[in-house]
Parts: sequence; structure tokens; C-alpha cells
Amino acid sequence: MVATAMAETGQFEAALRIVEALRGSGYEAYLAGGCVRDLLLGRKPNDYDVATNATPDVVLEMFPRTFAVGAHFGVVLVAPEIAAPETENPGFVTEVATFRSDLAYTDGRHPDAVRYTQTAEDDVRRRDFTINGLLLDPLRGGGSWDRRIADANALRAAVIDHVGGLADLDAGLVRAIGRPELRFEEDRLRMLRGVRFAARFGFELEAVTGRAMRSLASRIHAVSRERVRDELTKMLTEGHARRAFELLDETGLLAEVLPEVARMKGVEQPPQFHPEGDVWTHTLMLLEQLEPDCSMTLAWGALLHDVGKPPTFRRAPDRIRFDGHVEVGAAVAAEICRRFRFSNGETRQVLALIENHMRFMDAQRMKAATLKRFFRLERFDEHLALHRMDCLAASRNLEHWEFVRERRQAMPEEAVRPHPLLTGRDLIAAGYAPGPKFRQMLSAVEDAQLEGAIGTPEEALDLVRERFPEG
Repeated sequence: MVATAMAETGQFEAALRIVEALRGSGYEAYLAGGCVRDLLLGRKPNDYDVATNATPDVVLEMFPRTFAVGAHFGVVLVAPEIAAPETENPGFVTEVATFRSDLAYTDGRHPDAVRYTQTAEDDVRRRDFTINGLLLDPLRGGGSWDRRIADANALRAAVIDHVGGLADLDAGLVRAIGRPELRFEEDRLRMLRGVRFAARFGFELEAVTGRAMRSLASRIHAVSRERVRDELTKMLTEGHARRAFELLDETGLLAEVLPEVARMKGVEQPPQFHPEGDVWTHTLMLLEQLEPDCSMTLAWGALLHDVGKPPTFRRAPDRIRFDGHVEVGAAVAAEICRRFRFSNGETRQVLALIENHMRFMDAQRMKAATLKRFFRLERFDEHLALHRMDCLAASRNLEHWEFVRERRQAMPEEAVRPHPLLTGRDLIAAGYAPGPKFRQMLSAVEDAQLEGAIGTPEEALDLVRERFPEG
């Protein structure tokens, strides 16, 4: 395994200076956790965490600009202006955590209390997975750190491994530290995190760890729905969504957190339209197409676009049918969004993607006004993306997608959203009394304008007088 990632200069320098300062004061200090794992995998770490035997009060005293947001759990945030004065970007902090061993986890999520320990090994053994339990001594060895970080052997020589994490990285395994049942009982969210890590890195769940997940899957409900939502969203948007959801299914977690999606399994589809197989297979094929860092609304729209098919499945004389699956799917998805506490804006967009994903088939028969209103859907690019994925996961016929995409690209924005020819004030000035019919009048004018039948305020007023003479 060759490490090719280079440390992000500002963040790494900030963490390195903290380690140097702690060491200079007689304390142990190492880089810890995900940053070590990512460096060994040749990935760019998102951040750098420091583990030390210095207690929070010592850290708060040593670094003047600090934030004691997690000091009761042994965690202090150190601001980069102090840790690395020359850093141009002060928009990040370094997490400095005191070596600790956690006591009981009554709520299945957070330790009731922590006990500080003087040994790094004790601290590592209370962490979740072996690949996250590695420490790195950035001061070990000589020469430029940038040169050593690009040298796999030099990098590994600086690693302190108390839990077999290096061997599991080499083998591509996600293994819980110690007894998996104990790790998952301490923090149930670790089960979802284990699935996410395995999917993200293309690893397998170690057998005993996987069995523990299956036996404890029903206990995931101890975790807040917001935390579950965030883990699922990461799975959907990190570029390995299909694998993540296959693992969720294999571990039994899918049926617990998203039973509506689990019900897609085995739901047949008409083979003339869906040669790929059942609704679950079709959905997995959509998830496989999600790009890394795609929007969360597109990702959830892809996951839930056919969630209405299981409850509407019907074997008719001519073929399998899913009458009303769009409407039912939108209702089911609305409940999922409510359950996971999506924002109003997120919910609106996810539901819009579901409600409109079948409209592309009618696009070539739409009136100009209807097509332009279709184009007005918020974040229309997501509708296009979902339809394309839907087609590629089924018949692979992109005719409707190509028609809509080409028409939208060729149509200027002022044609899609033209300036109104008439307003309510114009109608009042023309002698019409305000009332419910104003909406009908203005809608009729807009339709004619979008169709290209009228183009001036005078023509718009003539149309109103012709269609609404009672005014």
C-alpha cells in the first residue's frame, strides 16, 4: 500500500505545532484516528486530531485561543492562529483529546463519564474500529515530513499500532476493537459507521463484527434520528451508495432504519420495461450512479423515487402494474423526511423529484406552456439527473431525457420565465373588480404568452376581454 496523499499544509502544520508544544512540555502527543488511516490509504485527511496525556486544563492553559466544547469528555479545540500563526486560513481548529477510558454508556450513544488514563494504548482500545485506532508520531524519524509522508515505509515506521489496524488496512477489513458487541452496545451509531467505512474504502466487514451488527441491528433505535439521517446521507453522497445499502441490507440495519426501502426486495416489475429485475435491484442500480459529493436531495430522491411501488404492486391481466405509485411514493417519502427531520426545503425538493420523475415520458406531447412550466421546477438539473439514472437502470432508452435536455438548453431563460404581460393592477385599471377570477385571468394570459400566441400587454388585455366578458 503506497501512501500518496500530501498533508493539507495549514491544518497539518497546526496539528504538528500542537504536538511539538505538548512534547516540549513533557507530555505524550500523537496524531490519531481518521487522519492516520487516510494518510496510510493515500487519501487527503479532512482534518487532523491530536491525542495526548495532557488533561484539558493543561491544554486550555498552554494554548490561549481554545474552545472547551467537549472538555467534560476530554476534548479541547485549539484555534490555528495560536497553533500556527502564519496560517492564512484560520477557518479550522484542531481537536485535542486527552487519553481516556470511557465508563458505562447508559444511553447507547455517549459515555456516562470518562476516566483519564496515562497510556495511549488504553485510549486506543476504547475506540471503534482497528483502522481508526492507529496513532502517528510526526516527530519520529528525520528529514522533511512531506518527503516522509510520501514514502510508505517511512510513514508506517511512524505509526504506533496497539490494535492490529495496519494488518486490517492491508487486508481491507473493518474490524471492531475488542468485542464487537461491547463496542456497539457502547455506541449503537458505530454499526452504521462501520457500514459506511466499509463502503467508502471498498473493504469487507470482518466476520465477527458483521455477525455482531446483525444480532444488534434492532438496537439502532437508541440513536437519534438526526444522527441516523446524517450517516445515511453520507453513505448516499460519498460515491459508494450501492455498496453501502447492500451492506445495510446484509447486516439487517436497512430493515430497522428504512423498512420502506427494505420492502422493495422481491417486488417484481414488468420485464418489458425493467429487464434488470425487481424494484430493489433497480434502486441499487440508481444508487451506483450517484457521484461523490452529489446533492443530498438528489441522493435521497434516487433512493426513494420508487418507494411507492411495493404498496401499489398489482398483477393485472396484461402485466404487472403500480397504479398511483408516484402519489403513494410521495406520501411515504414525506413520512420518511418527517421521521428523519429533514428541513422544509430538503423535503420539498425530495418530494418534487418523486412527484415529477414520470413526467418526462409525456414531455414530447406537452404543450409549450406545460413544458416551460416543467422547466421551472426548482433545481431542474436534479430532475434531469434522476431521470437519466432511472433510464440507465432500466431500459437504457434516453429518448425522453435527450429531448428534454436539448429543449431546455436551447430555450433562453426569458422564454421560460417571461416578464408578465398583465398584473392584477392592470386588470383593475381595465375595470375588473378584484376577486377569485383574477387568478384564472392571469393564468390564461400566461398560458397564451408561453404558447407564443400573444406578446404585448394590449394583446393580453384583448384576450382577457374575449374570455371573461362579464368583467
